[in-house]
Amino acid sequence: MTTLVYPPEPAPRLPRPTASSNPEEDTCPDAEMLPVVEESGVVVAQASRCHCHKNGLLHPVVHLHIIDREGRLFLQKRSKSRETWPGRWDSAVGGHVAYGESLLEALFREAGEEIGFTSFNPVSLGCFTFKGATECEQVHIFAAVGHFDLHPRSEEVSEGRWWEMREIEDNLGKSVFTPNFEEDFARVRHSLEALL
Repeated sequence: MTTLVYPPEPAPRLPRPTASSNPEEDTCPDAEMLPVVEESGVVVAQASRCHCHKNGLLHPVVHLHIIDREGRLFLQKRSKSRETWPGRWDSAVGGHVAYGESLLEALFREAGEEIGFTSFNPVSLGCFTFKGATECEQVHIFAAVGHFDLHPRSEEVSEGRWWEMREIEDNLGKSVFTPNFEEDFARVRHSLEALL
């Protein structure tokens, strides 16, 4: 598992002001600051979420796949109000790492916020870089194995349920899942099944 390596002093904020820059154009409506990283995990700057997305800056995210002893995956359905991929099914938990957080801090925070899941032993399944239309993410994938009573509790999640592997396979490439989930699934399916 790659870890994030923060500098001893706060990393510079992006965008850096210049004599010709317009502060109103550089300001994003959200205040959430994310670490901007090199592929090694070294944090080189911090920037707002929208600035990272607008400019293709590499930033870390965490994904949690929850598999039960019967080999089923728990997936969440993104609410219709989501900016990206509304109404599509996605991994059980997914979210950005806030500036200053470790990967595990972000993972447990996101799991608690999205599905009220705070008591689990995460297993790292690796990381990769995902480049989408609006994202350049360093994706850190984790798994949890067991029978859990899970309840989506965020306005960002409209529902959640357990899926059979065959059911997932039958719906790949049909606009049922997010591209992020399909990328994850292709990479870690066998590793998830090996945990059973």
